[in-house]
Formats: sequence, C-alpha cells, structure tokens
Amino acid sequence: MLAGKHILLIVGGGIAAYKSLELIRRLRGTGASVRCVMTDAAAHFVTAMSLQALCEDKVYHDMFSLTDESEMGHIQLSRSADLLVVAPATADLIARMAAGLANDLATTVLLATDKPVLIAPAMNVRMWTHQATIDNLATLRRRGIAVVGPNEGPMACNEFGFGRMSEPDEIVSAITAVLSAGPAARPLAGRRALVTSGPTREPIDPVRFISNHSSGKQGHAIAAALARLGAEVTLVSGPVAIADPAHVRTVRIESADEMLRACQATLPVDIAVCAAAVADWKVDSPATQKLKKSEGAAAPTFRMVANPDILATLAKAGPQRPRLVVGFAAETDRVVQHAIEKRQRKACDWILANDVSPATGTFGGDHNTVHLVSAAGTEAWPKLGKDAVATRLAERIAEHLAALPLGKAAE
Repeated sequence: MLAGKHILLIVGGGIAAYKSLELIRRLRGTGASVRCVMTDAAAHFVTAMSLQALCEDKVYHDMFSLTDESEMGHIQLSRSADLLVVAPATADLIARMAAGLANDLATTVLLATDKPVLIAPAMNVRMWTHQATIDNLATLRRRGIAVVGPNEGPMACNEFGFGRMSEPDEIVSAITAVLSAGPAARPLAGRRALVTSGPTREPIDPVRFISNHSSGKQGHAIAAALARLGAEVTLVSGPVAIADPAHVRTVRIESADEMLRACQATLPVDIAVCAAAVADWKVDSPATQKLKKSEGAAAPTFRMVANPDILATLAKAGPQRPRLVVGFAAETDRVVQHAIEKRQRKACDWILANDVSPATGTFGGDHNTVHLVSAAGTEAWPKLGKDAVATRLAERIAEHLAALPLGKAAE
C-alpha cells in the first residue's frame, strides 16, 4: 500500500524520538521513501546522522540554510511529500501548529503544506490532560489533521497514564489508512451540507445586544466532520472565538435574520444541521443611538418580537427541502420529552437533545451528552467529546443517505 509513497517525517523533541528511528525502518520496509525534518530539541534525543543513515536522504533542520533553500526550499519540501507525519508531536509542537506559527523549519513546513498531516502525540500525562492541549488538538482536528494515539502506560518521567507515543507499527497502520482513504472513506462525496453554529446577537442599540453562551464548538465540529466524509459544506456561524474548520465555506452573520437569509441562499442542499443557538426573540425597534442612562430616569422597556424559526423554515415541505433536516434541542429539564415535542412541532427529521444546565458545562465546554430523537425512537449516546459527537453524527448521516441517489438535493 505504501510502495512508492513519499513521507516527510518531522521529528519533535521528546524522549519518544528514539521510536522515530524504528518508524523510518518500518516505512522503508514497505517501499516508502522517507525524508526527515528535525527540530532543534529533537537533536537532544536523536542525531541527524542516525536519521540520515536510515532514510538514505538528507536531514533538514536549519530554516536559514542557504544551501538547503537553494537545493530544496521549505515550500517545495512541504509539498513534495504525499503525507507529513509528526512523530513525536510534543505539546509545544502541537501548540505551535494550532497557533499557526512558523518560527522554525518544522512549523514553517507544516504551515506551508497542502498535503495531509498525521501527528503522533507524545508527552507527560499532565500535559496531555491540560485544557490547553485539549483545545489545541480540537483545533487541529477541525482543520482535518489526523491523530494516532497516544497510548497509556509507564513514562520516562516515572508517571503512568496516557501520553506514550504510539508504537511504530501503529503509526505505519495510521499512515496506510490516511493514504489509502478512497470513496469508502468519503461516503458523502457529491453531497451538499448546510450547518449553522454559534449564537446570534440581536441588537438593542448600536453597542448592546441580546445573546447566549453558545461557543460554536459543536456546530463547527459537525461541519468539519461532514467535510471529512466528503461533503461540500457551508457553515453559517454567529460570532464565535474559535477557528473556522478546514475545507469548509464559512459565512459569518450576527442576527437571526441574517442567518436565515444566509441559509436560504445556500439551498438546495442534501443535509441541513441546525446546531446554532438562535435567539428566540429580538427587540422590535432597536435604538439607532446608544441608550443613555440618566440619573433618576426609569429603566428603558422594550417590545420583544419572535425571531424567524430557521429550523422550521428549512424543514417545511417544498421543492428545496433538504433530504435530511437535523435540529438541536438545548434544554435544562425534561430534555428528551421536550425534544420529541420539538421534532414534531418543527417537522424536522432528527433532533439531537442535550442538557445545557450550568452544572453540565455543555455551553463552552468540550464534551456533550446527547439523545438522537427520530421517528424510529430515541437513542441515548454516552458522554463524548464534541468532536466525537460530530463524527458519530456525520457517520449516521452518511448511513442514512447511502441509499439515496445523487442529483437534486431536494425532492
């Protein structure tokens, strides 16, 4: 499977770097060619001479080498490979990748590539479970970067837990999976999807608005998961503080009215997933100037009116109705019952019900516990990371649409 493939191996600075030597040997044994880039920190654990002997190719490490840049510039270096593999991917290297830094040859190559990337994390268990690392990995996954490991076990720092880099055979298997991904791995190829995400902001005056605590993490993860399965995805997002998913067209909006217009402009689509936390009400007539507070004056009052119902509008029968319309029910009590009623009221196909009570940490957090409500009944999913929820949902959508022919998105 790997014969004739060109792998660019980026070796980070960690004790697990010694495994990169065996990884090169295993890859060469499959018929793949390997070229190495090493960080300055990696040189404390393995030598360039060892890597070069196993690769039978030059090892690159100096960002400002006139010779290297003339023979194999970092742009060409990043694009001449079929796959970039980072092993070990340290917490520092993962953080720099997530931030989009290019402060050495390794990160510059990673930022300049247009090829798939696979990382094999390796670090202390406390680093692995730190919220910063969790956030950074979520960012990389949303960008389409594949991850293998880490494994659980004893570490060189005399601690035990997750953080051990995957074994060379496991990494070779992951490389094979990434490079052999074909139609079976992209079951939504040829399908068009619409995903809404984040909150909306409904203006009170030019400086104030009504909104909610939605972070957009779940909606963005769903858009990324659908894109990974081959769908052409448009993400309509309210104001969020997270990165746009890779390989997804993102349309940024503020209000519910803007979100509805953006959704309607995207039609026709095969799939609509309404994960946004759209404000139910808005101020009827927002002030055109900032409302001033004057001493002794009564607090202003506002007449509230309902916002457009985006989910119900998309689910309405008609020539442009998506083949599958999925909504979310963010509830604080009677979660499943409210979701069942909402699915019937909105006329959508599926509802994902989740508990957003403050104690759950769902809003703004990295985990979610959902129930999938459909005409067939209710499925209780276990507590999962939001990326895992998105992957599971995308796979279920692909299964549901598998029997439907391509062509017009709506029937």
